[in-house]
Amino acid sequence: MPSLPLFIGPARFDDAAGALAQVQAIYKSSVEHLRNALQRFVAGEDVGHVRACYPFVRVRTDTVARADSRLSYGFVSGPGTYETTLTRPDLFGSYYAEQFRLLLKNHAQSGQVQLEVGTSASPIPVHFSLAENDHLEGSLPPERRLLMRDLFDLPDLASMDDGIANGTYEPGPGEPQPLSLFTAPRVDYSLHRLRHYTGTAPEHFQNFVLFTNYQFYIDEFIKLGHALMAEQGGGQGNYAAFVEPGNVITRRAGTPAQPGDELGAPPPRLPQMPAYHLVRPDASGITMVNIGVGPANAKTITDHVAVLRPHAWLMLGHCAGLRNSQQLGDYVLAHAYMREDHVLDEELPLWVPIPALAEVQLALEQAVAEVTQLSGYELKRILRTGTVASTDNRNWELLPEPGPERRFSQSRAVALDMESATIAANGFRFRVPYGTLLCVSDKPLHGEIKLPGMANTFYRERVDQHLRIGMRAVELLRQERPGSLHSRKLRSFAEVAFQ
Repeated sequence: MPSLPLFIGPARFDDAAGALAQVQAIYKSSVEHLRNALQRFVAGEDVGHVRACYPFVRVRTDTVARADSRLSYGFVSGPGTYETTLTRPDLFGSYYAEQFRLLLKNHAQSGQVQLEVGTSASPIPVHFSLAENDHLEGSLPPERRLLMRDLFDLPDLASMDDGIANGTYEPGPGEPQPLSLFTAPRVDYSLHRLRHYTGTAPEHFQNFVLFTNYQFYIDEFIKLGHALMAEQGGGQGNYAAFVEPGNVITRRAGTPAQPGDELGAPPPRLPQMPAYHLVRPDASGITMVNIGVGPANAKTITDHVAVLRPHAWLMLGHCAGLRNSQQLGDYVLAHAYMREDHVLDEELPLWVPIPALAEVQLALEQAVAEVTQLSGYELKRILRTGTVASTDNRNWELLPEPGPERRFSQSRAVALDMESATIAANGFRFRVPYGTLLCVSDKPLHGEIKLPGMANTFYRERVDQHLRIGMRAVELLRQERPGSLHSRKLRSFAEVAFQ
């Protein structure tokens, strides 16, 4: 028999705070059990087989909820039993509390519904129990590392697939329906991947995320972040800290350092997709990630950011303009996507439309108008809405005739890039509101290609304005009524209850 923590059996709650406290107690007991056993193992002790499991939350109902029809989440789709495992209540505590509150509220009218919280049968992989700065395996000799596999549970990819989000998951006979898009092991896996790819802890990620495919935008964001921290009050956005790779934290002027700040250190080299965070106390600040070039990177990072359940993510980058009437420096607001990037073809077939989201589109257009001080008919001089084509071939211009130009024309595409369609499609797949605002940096169909001198001048002139537009759009989205961004367009007719 494996060594287990003290068993905390299922209990029922009719209040969100009580349910969350039980989740916290179970998770804390399980993680402490694993950490203590692992420390003894590293010290050379014989610990035997060790196991600890995630907490779960379960809802049972016999009726159909008569929830507010304006809501896109917060209720189960019909009679039955619904369940999910939970992790990291220290990180997701506010999120869990809100989901619990909505479930209790929206099912109150159709009969008394309680939340059942207990210890699941899903083991916590020992790697996922480690604290942020624990790296115990590095001190183990090879034979001791090999023995770990026999004594502790390791990550099991079979419990981490995206079948629920993809709409392909079918529970077996007698099994509960899913309550969340992601199981606890899937969430933990992504939290660790975020550390690896971005060089920052998931705790620093904010609810609004900007993706870019150029370092120029990051340079401007860093400059702006430090400038805001030098201002009393963190500037207009009330930002409290600026976080850079290596968890290097700069607090706003007049704010004392907090415990743990000293642990941050610039990495010897930047991670693959470095992230920077303008942090607000309510986590509604801005995270910016340089995803680099290509749809594979775009899918990789959004696969993992999605478990954080952000309020929205936006793509700010450069594109090839496809129309004669466009000028270098013009903006393109995507309202449709021609997907030839292929990285999501299995998870999200091409026949699935990716709709534009009104709240995001309006915020982006208003932000362009405010920052450029143009409006109405004059705004059309620099802003165009239309289809953005995405491709997995960065050198599509070199394809022999007839190349993809005919498809671009037939689709009415006004711009081409490599990442935007993937970011939007993964937003649709994971129910994360999305939007795209691109800046025309070349026009290859019309002989205007990127040349070093011209490109550098263009970047200096446009990047600052483009970034300020993206940040202004976030400010406008932040003013939306809580929950309104999570559009019903993103939810299916048999949907999980958690946002």
